[in-house]
Amino acid sequence: MPHPIPYQGSKRHLARRILSITPKCGGRLIEPFAGSAAITLAAATRSAFQQYIIGDALRPLVEIWKLIISDPERLAAGYERLWRNQLDDPRRAYDRARAEFNATGNPVLLLYLLARCVKGSVRFNTQGEFNQAPDNRRLGMRPSVMRGELRGAHSLLTGRAQVRAADFGDTLADAGPGDVVYLDPPYQGISAGRDRRYVRGVGVDDLVQELDQLNARGIPFLLSYDGERSGHTYGTELPSALDLLKVALPAGRSAQATLIGRAEITVESLYVSPAARSALLRFGAVVRTSEQESLYAGRA
Repeated sequence: MPHPIPYQGSKRHLARRILSITPKCGGRLIEPFAGSAAITLAAATRSAFQQYIIGDALRPLVEIWKLIISDPERLAAGYERLWRNQLDDPRRAYDRARAEFNATGNPVLLLYLLARCVKGSVRFNTQGEFNQAPDNRRLGMRPSVMRGELRGAHSLLTGRAQVRAADFGDTLADAGPGDVVYLDPPYQGISAGRDRRYVRGVGVDDLVQELDQLNARGIPFLLSYDGERSGHTYGTELPSALDLLKVALPAGRSAQATLIGRAEITVESLYVSPAARSALLRFGAVVRTSEQESLYAGRA
């Protein structure tokens, strides 16, 4: 599947497993923390849903997705200009693009920064400015490759996707039982404090309140949230009252640990809502946890 936006934390490599646990209700797939929209792209590759909603609170990122859907050639041409203009002095070109992006919010500049920054690792300071450094060992995705990725995503999504620049609660306001929601919010350890990786974090209480509302409305959802790395568990457990099935998904080597010279294995937690489990059973699917327990055997 195409993958035009490099983003640390993307679920590209877990997409097949996540989709195997995602009910195909025939309506819309709504991804309110889209980022690289890996699950949307994977689902569209399989024609799993009729429509797709891509949402994110980072407006320039949403503008990238709008251009992918409406005018990928313009986005590709802008990226190519930036990529070629960097060749004489890549570091200076990156710093100039970063400063200009922070002043203007230009989505083409953000695509270039994401392609060049360290491990696709998004960082914003307390003023909401993109402040991640470049990976000085590489120049980012080559323009010809980027153009192909953009065209591929355009082909999958044009006429079938809507993009929303909004808080996740607003993106989910019109969701119904015939839709499926996939949530991949900023994890607890990177939503606040000095290590802010996103413009806007998500408080646990706010997330739990929204999940409770989705349950009350009978909307199937899956949530990727926190997990373990080399035996260390991150984040507090979600309330048992939400009645979520917790599935452990081995995610390979931690990119964040690699940045600081450690080799650690990440296991991410995927939570399956009651409505999603019911829909899976209706379609004859079986979900098993990493211990091969049955659908209802292991609750968070």
